[in-house]
Amino acid sequence: MTAGKAVLRRERWMRWLKFNAVGLAGFAVQIGALRFFSLTLGWHYLLATALAVEAAIVHNFLWHQRFTWKDDARAGWRSSMQRFLEFNLSCGVLSLSGNLLLMRWLVGAIGLPQFLASLISVTACSVANFMVSDRFIFSGGRRASAGLNPVKGV
Repeated sequence: MTAGKAVLRRERWMRWLKFNAVGLAGFAVQIGALRFFSLTLGWHYLLATALAVEAAIVHNFLWHQRFTWKDDARAGWRSSMQRFLEFNLSCGVLSLSGNLLLMRWLVGAIGLPQFLASLISVTACSVANFMVSDRFIFSGGRRASAGLNPVKGV
C-alpha cells in the first residue's frame, strides 16, 4: 500500500469515527424529540418519528459541516445551503424513509418498543448515510481543491 493510500484510509477511518460521534449525538436528539412528540404531545408514532428524524438531520448536518467534514473547502452561505439541500434530499430522504418503514414494521407489525425500534432503524441507515455524505455531499471542496471531479468520484 502506498503512503498516499494509507493516509486516505486513515482519514476515512477518522471521518467514520467523527461521523458516528455526530450520529450518536443526533440519535439523542432524535430520541428526545420522539419522546417529546409521542409521549408529551401524544402524536402518532409515525408522525413523531418523521419530525424527530428531521430534527436529527438538521443537527447532524450542522455538526458534519463544522466537525466531520470541516476540510470541505467550499465556503459561504450559498454553498452551505446547497449542501444542506443535498443532505436533506439524499441522507434525509434515506433516513426518513428508512426510519418510517422500519418503525412501521418493528413497532406496528412486530410490536417492539419505540426506543429499541428507533435504535435498530438508525443503525440500519447509518452506513448508507456515511457513504453518500462522504462521496457526494461533503467531498466537493476536497476533491475540487485537488483537481478531482466530485460527481464522478475520481
